[in-house]
Amino acid sequence: METRSESIGLRSEKLGGSSPVIPRTRLQVWFIRVCSSILVWTCLVQLVAVGELWRPRFITNLTTRFSHTAGPLHVQVAVRPPPPLPPPRNYTSNGFLKVSCNGGLNQMRSAICDMVAVARLLNLTLVVPELDKTSFWADPSDFEDIFDVRHFIDSLRDEIRIVRRLPKRISKKYRHRVLEMPPVSWSNEKYYIQQILPLFNKSKVLHFNRTDARLANNMIPLELQKLRCRVNFQALKFTPQIESLGHKLVQIIHERGPYMALHLRYEMDMLAFSGCTHGCTQEEAEELKRLRYAYPWWREKEINSEERRSQGLCPLTPEEAALVLQALGVDKETQIYVAAGEIYGSERRLAALRAAFPRIVRKETLLDPLELQQFQNHSSQMAALDFMVSVASNTFVPTYDGNMAKVVEGHRRYLGFRKTILLDRRKLVQLLNLHQNGTLPWNEFTVAVREAHEKRMGQPIRRRVIPDKPKEEDYFYSNPVECLCEGTTNCDDLLGSGKSNSSSVP
Repeated sequence: METRSESIGLRSEKLGGSSPVIPRTRLQVWFIRVCSSILVWTCLVQLVAVGELWRPRFITNLTTRFSHTAGPLHVQVAVRPPPPLPPPRNYTSNGFLKVSCNGGLNQMRSAICDMVAVARLLNLTLVVPELDKTSFWADPSDFEDIFDVRHFIDSLRDEIRIVRRLPKRISKKYRHRVLEMPPVSWSNEKYYIQQILPLFNKSKVLHFNRTDARLANNMIPLELQKLRCRVNFQALKFTPQIESLGHKLVQIIHERGPYMALHLRYEMDMLAFSGCTHGCTQEEAEELKRLRYAYPWWREKEINSEERRSQGLCPLTPEEAALVLQALGVDKETQIYVAAGEIYGSERRLAALRAAFPRIVRKETLLDPLELQQFQNHSSQMAALDFMVSVASNTFVPTYDGNMAKVVEGHRRYLGFRKTILLDRRKLVQLLNLHQNGTLPWNEFTVAVREAHEKRMGQPIRRRVIPDKPKEEDYFYSNPVECLCEGTTNCDDLLGSGKSNSSSVP
């Protein structure tokens, strides 16, 4: 028994002697676990940081490879992260500028570019522009229905501050003290600094209720001219819905071969307000006159149509356009996209053009009606589709030098002087009259038409400046020379070359 007891006591001593080792072992395990966790988390953080550097390129290469192996029917789409936003410009704003644009899509587009430049010049905060809803077209579209408003605000944040609407505190404070006025047309930097900027001492909110052609074409600081271009070519991006359908339309047309975009401005509003009734019946001429009188804001009521036509101030009729395109050597099988709204006289007036060029297409014939349904009764959104197709065309031919014709011309110059045939309507009217009365045979008519347009194919050329006559000189947005020479060694060489970008019409 004693032996057994001693044995038991001995075990107890051994067990008791080992008890101090247990806490040390647990401490070591705990220490190792903590260090391991810290090491693992440190590695993870480093991997994430490094991954941000190589992930976009890896995904881009991966998707590009996949699109190459997917076959020719698949469009190659590479996933790219959005470009980083420019840092916001830090400045003290002198006040808020509200603007209400007037006119059609492209007149408003140019005006928005001008107002951004004015806001930058005067250190103002620009409120997202309001679009015209009361013109002939009665389009209810807001800015965000046509343009990507988020992109517009973000892409210009290094130049000016843009807000969607007036802050509530400002709106309440200046509700009855908002100055409303139209700036003087074709004004320069001096006018805005000396006449407009002091107005913000009276009120921190100024509302321009008209914006068409309120900034001069020339004698504007170079940095502001380049800002106008930046807004026009980069910041004013159409909504994803318009962009998607516009690209689809261009793709459909291109799959059928090269095409010419014909901006056939033979529409009711154009004819009514210009007073151009050549080729119309007496009943049609009376209808157009009544429409002109129905709009009190249109000053000219009695207009001599033939006199205006002889001065080159009328759009070509569809019949005249057909003859001119034939004289220029356009092949009968050329695909022609008619970029326009409803042609006055409908298919009856298009008959001669279709006979001369059977491959005439329009957005209404190329797209499913359901695809265009969302744009119905929204003329500016429909015009945006025509704008995209016209800019992307192999050749662009406007039959009238309105706002769309000028803005598209400028875009095509910016994209590498793409062929744009600028018709000399005054000369053409003389030639057409001589040919149609039998005085000028077809062969001589053709030679004369081609000679008249040899240097009117969208080649690099200086913008024509006429002091004190801004309406008669070249429009800034049709030939933004200040923005066309970047990347060239000598701007004078480019503009003085006069070389045609192509000598043949597709």
